Amino acid sequence: MSQFLIIPNREQIEESLALCVEYNLSFELNDYFHPNTLDDEEKCAEITRFYNALNAPVLTSHGDFFDVLVFSEDKKIAAISEQRIVQSMDAAKAAGAGAVIFHSNMEPFITAETYRNNWLDKNEEVFRRICAKYPDMNVYMENMFDTEPDEIANLAERMTDVANFGICFDYAHAYLTSTPLLVWAEVLAPYIRHVHINDNDGRNDLHLALGDGTIDWVKFLKLREMYFTNASVLIETTPIENQKKSLKFMKKMGFFK
Repeated sequence: MSQFLIIPNREQIEESLALCVEYNLSFELNDYFHPNTLDDEEKCAEITRFYNALNAPVLTSHGDFFDVLVFSEDKKIAAISEQRIVQSMDAAKAAGAGAVIFHSNMEPFITAETYRNNWLDKNEEVFRRICAKYPDMNVYMENMFDTEPDEIANLAERMTDVANFGICFDYAHAYLTSTPLLVWAEVLAPYIRHVHINDNDGRNDLHLALGDGTIDWVKFLKLREMYFTNASVLIETTPIENQKKSLKFMKKMGFFK
C-alpha cells in the first residue's frame, strides 16, 4: 500500500508532526520551490537545519517551477532552468528527501509539431543528465498545464531505462481538462510513481480540502485501485485545517485501511 503525505507547516510544526503520527504520514516539502529561496544560501541552510533537527519524515520535495523551461529556444533561459533543477535537487537532498517533483510547463495552446518534439527531446536530454547526477534520488514529472497525458507519457516511455524517473500524476490538474480521467489514468499508469490530490470546482486550481469541491472521490479510489495503487499520494492543500478536514474525509471514504 502506498504512503500518504502532507505539506508541513514550519510555523505549526507540532500539529504537522501530530498528523503524521496519527495517520502514518510523511512530508512533501514546499520550502524550496521558489527561485528567491534557492538563491538565498542562508535561508536554504536554515530550512535544512530545521528539518534535519526534527528528524522529520521527509519523503519528497517540490522543485522550482517558476519559468523553468529547459526546452526554451533561448539557451540562457534553458541553462538557468537546468540550474534551478540542480539547486532544487541539492536542497531536497540536504533536507533528506528522496524524490523531487518538477512541472512539465508545456504551453497547451502551442500544438506545432516542432514545439512538441523540442519539448520532448530537451526534457529527455536534461532529465537523463539530472537522474544520472542524482542516482539515489527520484525525479517525477508532473502534469501542469497539460490538457492530455500523451506528451509526458511519451517522455516517460523514452526514459523507461532510467530507474529513478517517473510521473507525478496531479489528479486535480487532470480534472480541469476535457480529457476523461480514465484516459489520464490508463495512459500514465505504467509510469505513475507519485500522485497529488486536492479538490476544486472543475474550473480553477483551488487546492481545496478533499470533499469541498466537485471531484468524485469514489471514482478516484476506483482508478487508484486499478492503475496506481502503489504510488505515494500527497494531500496537496497547505492550511493545517484543510489537511485535517481532508484526512477525516479520506478516513470516512476508506482511503485508509
